[in-house]
Amino acid sequence: MDPSTRLRFYGTEATLPGSDTVTRVASKDVVVDGATGVFVRFYIPDHLLTAEHKKVPILVYFHGGGFVVDSAVSPAYHRYLNSVASKAGVLAVSVNYRLAPEHPLPAAYEDSWAALRCAASGAADPWLSDHGDTRRVFLAGDSGGANIVHNIAIMAEEPVDGESRETREMTEKLWPLISPQSTEGLDDPRLNPMADGVPSLQNLACRKLLVCSAEGDYYARARATAYYQAVKESGWRDSMEWLESVGEEHVFFLHKPECEESLALMDRLVAFLGED
Repeated sequence: MDPSTRLRFYGTEATLPGSDTVTRVASKDVVVDGATGVFVRFYIPDHLLTAEHKKVPILVYFHGGGFVVDSAVSPAYHRYLNSVASKAGVLAVSVNYRLAPEHPLPAAYEDSWAALRCAASGAADPWLSDHGDTRRVFLAGDSGGANIVHNIAIMAEEPVDGESRETREMTEKLWPLISPQSTEGLDDPRLNPMADGVPSLQNLACRKLLVCSAEGDYYARARATAYYQAVKESGWRDSMEWLESVGEEHVFFLHKPECEESLALMDRLVAFLGED
């Protein structure tokens, strides 16, 4: 096989947009950048499409997959965003950013920033202009998508406390593939926002923050905990909350959407999006 040819055996399934009869949510794809082909998938409750001058919060969502797999159109994310849009009554914007290694960082950040600007403009699509409240824009993501949220919101070789050796070794192997131009290794500020010399977490450009993790998340719990504590100790003065799902693992809410902890997480997210 040509070494330049790469095959993905995970995260390649796709679901077409349309009308979901279970959640009563409509979805469609809109291209953000014609040059790169980057697009977003909009989700909006059916009843809003016939409600004149009804403005709702905008939720910009960044999927996970370690920057190398999955997409905004995967069945799991499509199902999840349908559910969030329905239960929270929001206009959701799911970002299909480019993946490494074909498009190493900062491509994913640049694509995500372009998508955020598209959403915040309120003019890129009739759904946005008619129903999106640009005064209430929320960012959310899981796994690699959570990393994007931080890096957009704030535009170590020292181990993270509690992180397993296996997780650290996996990150060490994966990071050069994701960002081959990086010279800081695991202290790259895009990967480790707690490293020395990175922009202060006090400068986060948002008014409230909800950090969620799972008790059995072998990959991200240690970093999520460290991130929450670092923001708390940085002097950031706005509202911040921590939510841990007991007994669950990495992105459990995508694979077990009806379990007790998934429902509790959804309820908290819906409440968070509805707060001023």
